[in-house]
Amino acid sequence: MGSLSGVLQRPLVAAAAVAVASVSTEFSDKLKSSTAFSSPDLLNSSISNSVEESKSCWVSHFSVSKPAYLSFVSRIQVPVPSVSFPVPNSGRSCVPNLTYSSVVSSPILLDLFQSARLVKVPNPTAYPHDISTSSPDVMYRWHLPEPNAINVSGSSDCSSVESRTVVVLLGWLGAKQKHLKRYAEWYTSRGFHAITFTFPMSEILSYQVGGRAEKHINLLVEHLADWLEEEHGKNLVFHTFSNTGWLTYGAILENFQKQDPSLMGRIRGCIVDSAPVAAPDPQVWASGFSAAFLKKHSVATKGTLGSDESGMEALAGTKEVVEPKVAVTETALLAVLEKFFEVVLNLPTVNRRLSDVLGFLSTQQPSCPQLYIYSSADRVIPAGSVESFIEKQRKAGIMVRACNFVSTPHVDHFRNDPKLYTSQLTLFLEDCVLTGCKKVS
Repeated sequence: MGSLSGVLQRPLVAAAAVAVASVSTEFSDKLKSSTAFSSPDLLNSSISNSVEESKSCWVSHFSVSKPAYLSFVSRIQVPVPSVSFPVPNSGRSCVPNLTYSSVVSSPILLDLFQSARLVKVPNPTAYPHDISTSSPDVMYRWHLPEPNAINVSGSSDCSSVESRTVVVLLGWLGAKQKHLKRYAEWYTSRGFHAITFTFPMSEILSYQVGGRAEKHINLLVEHLADWLEEEHGKNLVFHTFSNTGWLTYGAILENFQKQDPSLMGRIRGCIVDSAPVAAPDPQVWASGFSAAFLKKHSVATKGTLGSDESGMEALAGTKEVVEPKVAVTETALLAVLEKFFEVVLNLPTVNRRLSDVLGFLSTQQPSCPQLYIYSSADRVIPAGSVESFIEKQRKAGIMVRACNFVSTPHVDHFRNDPKLYTSQLTLFLEDCVLTGCKKVS
């Protein structure tokens, strides 16, 4: 019975720590210019005293302080959460041994998140350029190609292929539509359709196996399947972010396989940004949730310091690399969250569900080409885990390309080096997605 008590207590302690960290971060932002909190020591002391005084009523206190994120505290169940091809030298070190193995504005659509449902929408070809809404947490948004889109390959024959391809962008933990907009704009400016899909944090924090979150995925799958069936020659490309986007991709693939296995053959490529870790690792999950709650205050948002622009000196060890220090509050939060996920990830239903999805992603991915974008400086997803997964995919006969950005933070590679990021996307689309229509020189 003693061990059961410990199991029940640890999730509550973890939830409390998340609440404390989240509220302290919010206070730090809003009261930054206040003289009462001008000293970091005074701020930490004040927060500590406040927490100490309210130990007996922290649930109601924090749910009032930040209801959007902390209403889950009293009902938390299970938290869930991304031939050789030459790679141009654009100032950063990309993985050199790249081997090859053979091988959606209709007002009717905008059902806001009040009902927490992903509506089944009419034909996206009838939509204006960009579907927008006042709700920041709408489940997904369909973006149409721009009228004067740039042709990726330079061949007019490819424009029809691009217009019949939708890129599905699956967001990271804590991502909102505004965060994925710049990625969608890049694709639509190249003639592609794009769908940006995100989960509100409240959905993930109240996750249940087979519950509402997975129903959102099922409805997206139905929408994509309907779109693909409307006309022959329509295809999909997936662009996932962190382990949350990666697991969402796995759940979508499972649905495709169950609903209509032929849908798997309509996937022309998969781009994996800052993922994966192919096993339920408590440390990785703790890092992901800590970064999602603390946002810019998390060390995960900071890359390595002291390297030159290319990051090559840091990689070679010829110049000292200064690692940003982890704040005491983040260290404590990480420790508690790790203990929490040691319990949660081993719950039978959760472990079984994750094992199914991760197993599917490891052994039953479609045979389409893959592009992995990652960084040695990523403090959420270890570079070694990504590289290990890449090698397994190559051994399975999948065409894989990869680029190590070396010094950029987790899911922040595009912002830190847009030139290299977009060049990798362009080359991948040209060589792997638009192969049948490229201009022959």
